[in-house]
Amino acid sequence: MPLDYLDHLARESRRFGDVLKTTDTAARVPTCPEWDADDLLWHLAEVQWFWGTIARDRLATPDGVDDRRPERPSDRAELLAWYEEVSADLGQLLAETPPETAVWTWADDHSIGFIRRRQAHEALIHRLDAELTAGSRTPMDTALSADGVDEILRVMYGGAPSWGTFTPEPAQTIRVATADTGHTWVLTLGGFVGTDPDNGKELDVPDLRVAATDEGAAVAAEIRGSAEDLNCWLWRRPTIGTLERTGREPVLAAFDATIAEGVN
Repeated sequence: MPLDYLDHLARESRRFGDVLKTTDTAARVPTCPEWDADDLLWHLAEVQWFWGTIARDRLATPDGVDDRRPERPSDRAELLAWYEEVSADLGQLLAETPPETAVWTWADDHSIGFIRRRQAHEALIHRLDAELTAGSRTPMDTALSADGVDEILRVMYGGAPSWGTFTPEPAQTIRVATADTGHTWVLTLGGFVGTDPDNGKELDVPDLRVAATDEGAAVAAEIRGSAEDLNCWLWRRPTIGTLERTGREPVLAAFDATIAEGVN
């Protein structure tokens, strides 16, 4: 069944705010050690403000948006009130705008639908960050977590820009599998080479691609776990259980190196 990203966005955003309401402002965020609780609150507030602005104005470019960003509120009460305002605005704007509406995004998919999905996952991961800060972790939605694995593998790790070239290593294949939902993804490792047209920086880095479907072919290695644990692990968040890693160790090590920097 298709996921209701708007419903997930609303529920995860609400939980995020509720947790931080009663969390010490100076509490450190264990998954983002450079932040305290108020920094985390400000981060999701400004992210949701940014995408709400893109959606409201149906912008084709982000140019000038940061110049319109409000100053960070000076105290917790004002910050929380602003977060609740921009979060409600984002949900309403995304609900009122057809998902196929064209807008700027940093990905190949330039649509409101992309923002709906991305912001549901943004809220999910930062809700977990808030709970870990408060010491009150609760389960993550299983279906949303499985979709999160798909998003991070295909879009965040496997969605390199078109200005470069990906060269696969056909023998370096990995199957990622959820033990609780039956989802699988087959990845091929390789390298990405190209010159960033925005800054002229030359890249030569390990990379991966995800097959459109899993045809059941033999792979060199496999990583298996619950949807929640796989999603958390790929986002560099602590898991609840242990992931099962089988197959060729050099391929597993190459995959670890490919995703070592994580994503923001």
